[in-house]
Amino acid sequence: MGKKTISSGSIPLPVILINGQPAEHISVLDRGFQYGDGLFETLRVSAGKPRRWAQHMARLTRGCQRLRITMPEPALLWSEAMALCAGKTDAVLKIVVTRGRGERGYAPPVPAVTTRVLSLSSAVAFPSLYYREGVSVRVCDTRLSGNPALAGIKHLNRLEQVLARAEWQDKGRDSEVAEGLMLDNNNNVIEGTMSNLFCVQEGEGGSILKTPSLVHCGVKGITRENVIRVAGAAGISVQETTLGLTDLYRSQELFLCNTLMGIWPVRRLGEHHFTVGPVTRQLSQALESLRD
Repeated sequence: MGKKTISSGSIPLPVILINGQPAEHISVLDRGFQYGDGLFETLRVSAGKPRRWAQHMARLTRGCQRLRITMPEPALLWSEAMALCAGKTDAVLKIVVTRGRGERGYAPPVPAVTTRVLSLSSAVAFPSLYYREGVSVRVCDTRLSGNPALAGIKHLNRLEQVLARAEWQDKGRDSEVAEGLMLDNNNNVIEGTMSNLFCVQEGEGGSILKTPSLVHCGVKGITRENVIRVAGAAGISVQETTLGLTDLYRSQELFLCNTLMGIWPVRRLGEHHFTVGPVTRQLSQALESLRD
C-alpha cells in the first residue's frame, strides 16, 4: 500500500495530521488523553493561510514553557499547517500539543516525546444578527477554579467550560442564549465559556474599556490581546481589572470576542439590556482591518 497523501482541497473536512502523518487515532497512553496534559490553539484560516500565526505560536510557546512540555518547532508546525490549509478560503485550524505517551501515574515521562495534532475543519457560520443586533448571554452556575500556574494559557483541561456550556444545552431552555459568562469562586466575572469579555463605562476623560483580570484563572485570548491593542491605538483607555456582575450591569456597552467569532455585541445579560454602542462598533471595524 502506498503512503497516504493530504490534499485538503479534495478531501472532505476535517483533515487530520498526527505527528505529520494523516491519521485519526492516537495512543490511549498519550498523556493528553489520560490527563489533559497539553495545550491547544484554534486559528481562523482564510486565503489558504492561518491568521495571527505569530501570536498563536507565542501563546503556545508560553504554555509549553509553563507546563514544561517541549515545544514543537514552529517552522515544522507551519509547514504542516500550510499543507492542510492550502486552497482553503474559510476554515478552522486546531493545533494540539501533548506531552506524549507515558506510563501510569502523574510523573512526567523522561524523556518525553511530544505529540502534535493538526486538524482542519469547516468554518462556523454565525448568524449576521449576532453582529448587527447583539447576542443574549446568561450567567453560568458553574464556577472557574483559581490557579495562577494555569491562568492565561489554553491547556486541555476544559471540564469547567463543558459543564457550563451544558447548562443551556436543552434548546427548550434559554433558546436565545448564545454564550454564558463564568465567574470565579469570589464572584468575579472572568470570561465566557468560549470568549473573553469587555465592558465600556464612562469616565471623566471619556469612555473606558474594561476587561477582567486573568491573574488567577481564564484564558488570555488572541482576539482579547488585539482588542486591547486597537483600543490603545484609538486613544481609548483600557483597564484589566476586577469586575463583578454589578459592574457589568451599569456599563454602557458589553461585548464578547474570540478568534472565530470576532466581536459579538451583547444586547441582553440576564434581565439587563444593552445597546450596540459606538465603541463596540469602532473596535469591531478596527479589528477587521488589523493585519496579521
